[in-house]
Amino acid sequence: MPFAAHSLLPHLSNHTVKEQTTPMVPRRFFWFLDLAVLAVAFGLAYLLVPNLQPLFALNGLFHTHWAVRLLTPALWDGILPPAFDMVWILATMALATLPVLMLGGLCAPLPQQSRTRIVVGSWLAALVGVSLIALVLFALKNPDWSRLFIFSFSVLAALGFSIYRLTLRHYFMLRRNAGVYAKNLLLIGDLSAVSWLERHFTDVSTTEYRLLGYLASVGVDSRYEGQSRDARNGALHAAEMRHPASAILTATREAPDQVKLETPHLPCFGKSTDLGDLLIHRPIHEVIAVAPSDHSGWIEQVVQDCDYLGVLLRIVPAPLLAGRRTLQTLYPFAALNLPAVVLAPPHLDSDALFVKRIMDIVASGLALILLSPIFLAVAIAIKVTTPNLPIFYRWRVVGQQGVEFTGYKFTTMVANADQLKTTLENRNEMSGPVFKIQDDPRITPLGRFLRKFSLNELPQLWSVFKGDMSLVGPRPAFRHELDRYEFWHKRKLSIRPGITCLWQIRGRNKISVFDDWVRMDLEYIDNWSLWLDCRILVRTLWVVVAGTGS
Repeated sequence: MPFAAHSLLPHLSNHTVKEQTTPMVPRRFFWFLDLAVLAVAFGLAYLLVPNLQPLFALNGLFHTHWAVRLLTPALWDGILPPAFDMVWILATMALATLPVLMLGGLCAPLPQQSRTRIVVGSWLAALVGVSLIALVLFALKNPDWSRLFIFSFSVLAALGFSIYRLTLRHYFMLRRNAGVYAKNLLLIGDLSAVSWLERHFTDVSTTEYRLLGYLASVGVDSRYEGQSRDARNGALHAAEMRHPASAILTATREAPDQVKLETPHLPCFGKSTDLGDLLIHRPIHEVIAVAPSDHSGWIEQVVQDCDYLGVLLRIVPAPLLAGRRTLQTLYPFAALNLPAVVLAPPHLDSDALFVKRIMDIVASGLALILLSPIFLAVAIAIKVTTPNLPIFYRWRVVGQQGVEFTGYKFTTMVANADQLKTTLENRNEMSGPVFKIQDDPRITPLGRFLRKFSLNELPQLWSVFKGDMSLVGPRPAFRHELDRYEFWHKRKLSIRPGITCLWQIRGRNKISVFDDWVRMDLEYIDNWSLWLDCRILVRTLWVVVAGTGS
């Protein structure tokens, strides 16, 4: 499916686009899945073989001379030894198959693998495994083991490797072809560079990227944003003609002294200096900046903005976009085929991030089930004490990369809480854009109890399960709060928001300076690890039990 850059969502809104994820299973997680398949295959074979054995006996359905000789040792009485005594077969199979699957490329991203490769690689791995088991039996000079069990175990393992990979591959391919995993891409450069990239992406057949628009590298006033294409490009044309560096992109071999200036069809979001705010207010996953030959200073600011907000940046040297040359350019990134220097944020496509998401799904799913009686009790209590109030408070907040989503909490305030807030502004105890006061008169008596023990936060587990939030991460921001953030505050939005974080366990209600709150969030971002998440979760449980909320 090619790009078609002229029709790629010119009016894309961060209110509707969800965060995209790459269809990738980390290699280490493949090992766990493969071990699980081997364990299941081992158990099934152990249960099935005693029932299969009579089929190869005299007058059995599959009784033939060669089958009996091949699958049944002469001295075997048809009774398998205890499973624990046969664990060495499982261990030997694992030692043989896992390296073969890895070296055969079956631990690579599944959409990149063909069905033939998956099936052949799975059966080859099982063949190597059964060969190693046979070698061990030969070395031990023990022919009495059930070859029918070993054969059944190997076949079930090969089927398991193939089936689960093919199933996941089919799922990922369907979603990828539907554009679910498409990464939003922003271009930065002069008109010639952006036009060249637009034509390039039109020729690239991939569903991995979606062009949103571009920022001009020349001094274009932001008042041109949103104007007609002719008016916008007229201003850009006049500005760019003062920057002859773009000529290298458009000069042809036949007439190197002539410059053919084209204008892009993509929407213009302003100039390169607007990148920082744009990364916050629109869901942008990657940025491609064409570095001019004249070493303009704007590229340094682009690097700083992407680095600070954790967005992958590809820097393409402008001379490499010129016409044909004898020297060939190597493209390490096949999906884009661009000669680029890539600056990636920490933990990009990290196995640890994958594990963090798995932890979120498992923990929030179990919590939603186990705590369902508490959910029911709180819902009944809200309706009994305040029958005119809804059970859930829906709050529209901003998450990672500026994507808005609807979160849920148990209702703890009166119906007109938002209107009363304006009359209480003078009592705000939190400096900065966040509103917080002690003994808030808008809170209901039941709501005060729920807040004390953080029970009002429980519905956020649903947001964690859906993927809008994580168990641990910075607090999401209201849109009106985000509009008052300083630029360095906005780095909070470079990762997925969470229910709890460092501020929750370091004083919570005692923090009255918003900047201190943000500094703790940035400390978490800079030092993130799975171990840190576990420590925060354990300490959060103590804070909840202690009832320090308000």
